[in-house]
Amino acid sequence: MQPRYLRIRELASTPARDDKPGRQGRYPVAPATIWRWVKLGTFPAPVKLGGPQTTAWRVDELDAWDAKRATGGQ
Repeated sequence: MQPRYLRIRELASTPARDDKPGRQGRYPVAPATIWRWVKLGTFPAPVKLGGPQTTAWRVDELDAWDAKRATGGQ
């Protein structure tokens, strides 16, 4: 079975601005927060897919991170 991946636009939420609607991501945080967590080592690291501008996160690693946080393990 192929691993599933999510891009930053699917992970992070963005507020509505001007004529653009907001978007609800998997987590109720801004993209900058996701990148800050990655830099701090508290969020799974992304992988490069295909090219230098295609960055994504493995869904199984995100699920494991969610489960760890749900049980109180930081």
